[in-house]
Amino acid sequence: QVQPVESGGGLVQAGDSLKLSCAPSEGTFSSYAVAWFRQAPGAEREFVAGSSWRDVSTGYATSVRARFTISRDTTLNTVYLQMNSLEPEDTAVYYCAAEPHSGYSDAAKDYRYWGQGTQVTVSS
Repeated sequence: QVQPVESGGGLVQAGDSLKLSCAPSEGTFSSYAVAWFRQAPGAEREFVAGSSWRDVSTGYATSVRARFTISRDTTLNTVYLQMNSLEPEDTAVYYCAAEPHSGYSDAAKDYRYWGQGTQVTVSS
């Protein structure tokens, strides 16, 4: 069992970059699929990016594919989300989710372990 903890959110301007981090307060992400989701006010939680454990494959939502990069540092037991060319539409609370499964899923219901979220605000 893991408890993801996100960090790195903040207020930036359109076009800026931001890097989010997710590390477990207990346990390890070894053998876990890890994904980032986000939720804007009044909207449903949506998939942003996912990272599989076994084959380290990754996947992205269409809206972020060319701008965001998910990566793992197994030594530091941390998963990152590098966000470039941020847009006001990227404003949301970003959540890290983990599930003891080799492959990631883009469905929030498939993840049992969630962080508390970190706010990302992009001003125009």
